[in-house]
This record gives sequence, C-alpha cells and structure tokens, in this order.
Amino acid sequence: MRDHSYYVYITTNPDRKVLYTGMTNDITQRITEHYLNRGKLKTFAGRYYCYQLIYFEEFQWVQDAQAREKQIKGWTRKKKLILSNKTIQTSIFSIHQLWTTGLRRMAQSGSQ
Repeated sequence: MRDHSYYVYITTNPDRKVLYTGMTNDITQRITEHYLNRGKLKTFAGRYYCYQLIYFEEFQWVQDAQAREKQIKGWTRKKKLILSNKTIQTSIFSIHQLWTTGLRRMAQSGSQ
C-alpha cells in the first residue's frame, strides 16, 4: 500500500498583508509554482505575491486535508496568524528544507 501525503498550507506576501490558504499533494512543487507565478494576474496567489510559506500541516487522507483547508479558509485573519505564529519556530527548518528541495528539483528537471 502506497503512502500518500496531502498538505494544507498558508502563504503570505512579502509585506504580510495578504494570506492565501491552499491544499496540495506536493508542497515543494506548489510553493515553487507560487514563487514562479508571482505578479501574474491569473491567480490570486500570483496577483498578490503570496509565495512565502508561513504554515503547513501534513495529512494522509485527502478528505482530511480538504476538511482542514475549508475550516482554515473560514477563519479570521487573526486566527490564521495565531496558528502560523504558534508553529513558525518549529517549522522554519522544515520550510527551508522543503523550499530548497523544490528549487533543486525544478533546476534538475529544467536541465534535462
């Protein structure tokens, strides 16, 4: 049986004025896409430069991730920031690791 991972995440822009909540099954790829789409008007995250990962959770089941995403999207900005601030210190290494792994993967796939 193959293990699956699904992620609910929150990104923000450099000024931390806009928050974006999303779900994915490949967080390194998704955050890299947000970064590469910055400034592009076709997506919310691109339009508002929401590429800085400030929070994520991992789930085994897609239904659990979808329910959590919906729950967080219904929260106030203040509650989302409290959530991200509680975990930011413990997650900073993981976020850096995800980011650098995603960039390496993108560079390798582009050179083939």
